[in-house]
Amino acid sequence: MSEHIDGNQNDDLTNPPQFFAEQVFNQPEIVVITEPIEVQIEGLYETEIDRSPHQFIVLTDGEIRLPISIGTPEAKAILDAIELEVPDRPMTHDLLRNVIDRLGATVERVVIDDLWRDIYYAKIYLLRGLEEFMIDARPSDAIAVAARFAAPIFVQSKILEVAGREA
Repeated sequence: MSEHIDGNQNDDLTNPPQFFAEQVFNQPEIVVITEPIEVQIEGLYETEIDRSPHQFIVLTDGEIRLPISIGTPEAKAILDAIELEVPDRPMTHDLLRNVIDRLGATVERVVIDDLWRDIYYAKIYLLRGLEEFMIDARPSDAIAVAARFAAPIFVQSKILEVAGREA
């Protein structure tokens, strides 16, 4: 799949999505072409592909399932958060939660908002007071952070339509 799906009116498939803040500031306003749909974590799975273990997280809206390949450390980070495991010392996603907490912010939502060359992209939306911040993240990291804040996870409907499978 080499389709580029996002909220941008960009049909140029040779350029990756914008993910550095300085690139975004000089871009035209994003026009959302699909609505994000709230999903839940169905589960974390491991399978063997070409004799190598691969981890997947499966998100679902109840009708469509979206499998996303993730790394082993991210799978453990998500599983730890789901199972309410607390490490002796903060791991990376726990550290991020501590920093967000200390800055007086909270994670409002996570949105998987782009798919380009079989790679998913996500945003973490933070709220501090009345100010909202958008932070680019890998979906696995965004989900691991969302799980620590019990924040909702959304996927752009077009991504579910193109990459999802019926439940």
